[in-house]
Amino acid sequence: MELKDLKLTKRRQAILEALDIKDIDALLRYYPSRYEENVVKAFKDWQGGDVLIFEGQLISYPSTYRYGKRSLSRFKVLYDDEIINVTIFNRPWANGLSENQTIVVKGKYEGNNNFVASNYSSHSIEEEMGIKAIYPIKEGVKQSDIVAMLKKALAIYDPVDYLPSYFKEKHHLIDLQNAYEQVHFPSDKTSLKKAITRLKYDEFLVFYSSLKSLKRAECLNKKAKIFSMEKIENFIRELDFTLTNDQKTSLTAILDDLRKTKVMTRLLQGDVGSGKTIVATIALYANSLSGYQGAFLAPTSILAYQHFESLKKSLKDLRVALLCGGSNEAVKQALKNNEIDIVVGTHALFSDDVEYANLGLVVADEQQRFGVKQRRKLRDKGQNVDLLLMSATPIPRTLASVIYDDMDVSLIASMPSERKGCDTSLIKANSVVSIMSDIKKTLQAHQQVYIIAAAINKSESIKSKDAISLYESLKPALAPYNVGLLHGKMDQKTKDEVMEAFLHNKINVLVSTTVVEVGVNVKNASMMIIYDSDRFGLSQLHQLRGRVQRGNLKGCCYLLTASKEQEVLKRLDVLCKSNDGFYIAEEDLKMRGPGDMIGTRQSGLPPFILGDLMNDKKIIEAAKNDVEYLFEHLDDADFKKYYQKIEQQLSVNAQD
Repeated sequence: MELKDLKLTKRRQAILEALDIKDIDALLRYYPSRYEENVVKAFKDWQGGDVLIFEGQLISYPSTYRYGKRSLSRFKVLYDDEIINVTIFNRPWANGLSENQTIVVKGKYEGNNNFVASNYSSHSIEEEMGIKAIYPIKEGVKQSDIVAMLKKALAIYDPVDYLPSYFKEKHHLIDLQNAYEQVHFPSDKTSLKKAITRLKYDEFLVFYSSLKSLKRAECLNKKAKIFSMEKIENFIRELDFTLTNDQKTSLTAILDDLRKTKVMTRLLQGDVGSGKTIVATIALYANSLSGYQGAFLAPTSILAYQHFESLKKSLKDLRVALLCGGSNEAVKQALKNNEIDIVVGTHALFSDDVEYANLGLVVADEQQRFGVKQRRKLRDKGQNVDLLLMSATPIPRTLASVIYDDMDVSLIASMPSERKGCDTSLIKANSVVSIMSDIKKTLQAHQQVYIIAAAINKSESIKSKDAISLYESLKPALAPYNVGLLHGKMDQKTKDEVMEAFLHNKINVLVSTTVVEVGVNVKNASMMIIYDSDRFGLSQLHQLRGRVQRGNLKGCCYLLTASKEQEVLKRLDVLCKSNDGFYIAEEDLKMRGPGDMIGTRQSGLPPFILGDLMNDKKIIEAAKNDVEYLFEHLDDADFKKYYQKIEQQLSVNAQD
């Protein structure tokens, strides 16, 4: 079934589009961010600060006051022979209430018969009782919209429950339909707990099944790649820099994998600027010496182009091509005819109409940006293809074993000696006034500046600087230097044009959202300024400042915050004291917890919606054991059918 089967109004269709909900399964997985349990108490038991619900008689006509776009309404309600003074904000339609009508009010008791309402309704108190789901919403979306659409979906849609009854009985798991009903409209706490347990189990089962589906490919026998180590060593000697010990260790492990008859799936981890790309380049060179084609997958076309230029320069004797969407029939035909040794590109590399003559190695840069299905689709373009995944996103060591399971991992912890690093300073004001002279000195030295904002547009609900307003104010303030704007709502062509201009210093200052977290390497950019830095996780801040330590220039990063909270300032101070991404990731985990880290999808962790890697260890263990059972008891064809079935049902959780 599709969303059109819900027969929604155009306004509600637009809501789903804004929330990036594309089908009924995704709507059912739009889980509540929290729950409220409505509690009714006699007035004599009310305490200041209590969150309550009560039903009473409206005894005064509401008065509404407006100030700008905001409003305040006041009215009196008789409850338990007491007159309750109710205030509610931004409900101008409250003046449509009638005197003497019965009304249900929810909110917080302030004491002295004063009550600040979060909502009111003319429903009966019985309809408002129980546990209520509260959803994350955007401006212009009401909780009632989400609730109404979910009720429609649950009424007409019966999801296929792919889970074998054996597993359900073994772990006392409820049916999927029941789980969806109870997570959105819980009957009681016990039913809600059972629903969350089932849905968490599903998330972990899909995740570990996806790892096993890749791992199963490793069990296949491949032809060992044979190449000349003398040529590899000559290539390394001719580099204009010396490989670090970590780079050498990682490269040795990768080359050993290529020579094995077991398919490689290896993750190469290292901070931004640690030198992962040269290790991947040498691996692609060895693969080519073995007579195989290589594919280098990048998350954006501008980054793909930069890798293409780098590989062409490093591997002058090889035929390197670029494929980034559109109809480049000449490149596709050359790949098919084995006239290309290495192809660099985006998701276009695994399009249905792209054929490889002899694909032997796939390198995926910023691997967390690509789904398991995407990586497998590219790997399936050849026979027993080796896979090298690269990530600059540090994962806390305490989580790595859970996430990577039995994947081989290589780590580049040290930085090349020519990298000058980055000095980070905390500015206790959300303004560049105190550092304006530093910005201008940087620009006068013909170096470039990133300025990062947490939001694209101005919002009444969130007090933070937005990219568009900053761009408009900084453009005249920094004249005659060119100021550019980049954010996620721009189309890809515009994004590429902006980044291309920044790469060639036609834009001197780039005001952007976090879309530059993974992006092109602008070696001339030496300053990073991050507004509202308290709104970001430490790992993401570390990723962002990595953009200004790409070349031989000393980088500097300014973290701006208006927060006075000591915990916030203490957290940001971690970045001022350390450039070690793995230490920072550990501190981020300690301070914010894995739920926050995963929920923001900013640290490279699997995008579990409900699952918590630290606190759901029993469910994780159950899911892992069940996947192992399936892996051992199903042959290749049956395991593939099983995995395809659950992946279709829950593809969002498999990083699709």
